[in-house]
Amino acid sequence: MSHPLSILITTYNESMHLADLRAMLADWSDDVLVVDSFSTDDTPEQVREAGWRLEQRAYQGPADQKNWAIPRMKHAWVLILDADERVSPALRQEIDRLLAQPPAYDGYWLPRRNFFLGREVRYSGWQGDAVLRLIQRDRCRYNDKQVHEEIQTEGLRIGRLQTPLEHLTFRDSAHFLAKMERYAAWSAQDHAARTGPISLFHLAAKPAFRFFKHYILQQGFRDGRVGFVISYIMAWGVFLRYLKLWEQRRAQKGG
Repeated sequence: MSHPLSILITTYNESMHLADLRAMLADWSDDVLVVDSFSTDDTPEQVREAGWRLEQRAYQGPADQKNWAIPRMKHAWVLILDADERVSPALRQEIDRLLAQPPAYDGYWLPRRNFFLGREVRYSGWQGDAVLRLIQRDRCRYNDKQVHEEIQTEGLRIGRLQTPLEHLTFRDSAHFLAKMERYAAWSAQDHAARTGPISLFHLAAKPAFRFFKHYILQQGFRDGRVGFVISYIMAWGVFLRYLKLWEQRRAQKGG
């Protein structure tokens, strides 16, 4: 049964996820928009086969891509998904019940269960993860951060759903490292204005604290080897952020 819900998915080379997405979203919405960043695999062909709307647009950042798409959605309520996220039947039912009557809020947080290397990550700083993804089209927009963009909530009424969204995160360590490389470049942009001269504090102390935070304070050790890998790569991402910022500043000064 179709409900007055639009679904927005942003993609780049997400072919491996599209069969699951098609099965998951079947007969749920008459308005699925995929904004694709010129994938080089068969993502566009699969989107067309699914009967979804396809728009291809150069990627400037996650917030820019979503803010461009949100006003183009057909229905007043929009569910925003990444290709590696899954809506369980229970979550679908909860959203259906919510939309069966005028919702009381402008947007809703969805708790999220994260999976990495074939197992659920319960600690490592990923516990309590939630994303604001069910939104009113005409009320909600993202801030302009390049990393961990968020809906601006000032002046909005925000509720919370009970059933979690499932997030498959990274296919393997190579995928994780590649994404951290991209995030480091974007994060360097976000931190540039408020970061002083790059020192050993940025290149050594801050990454070391990030590992300590994820592995000890946020109990990554309870996730076993997976928790260690997550904590180490998150620390590596902090190191890369400041390394890239240092390189950018050296290039601007001509070395």
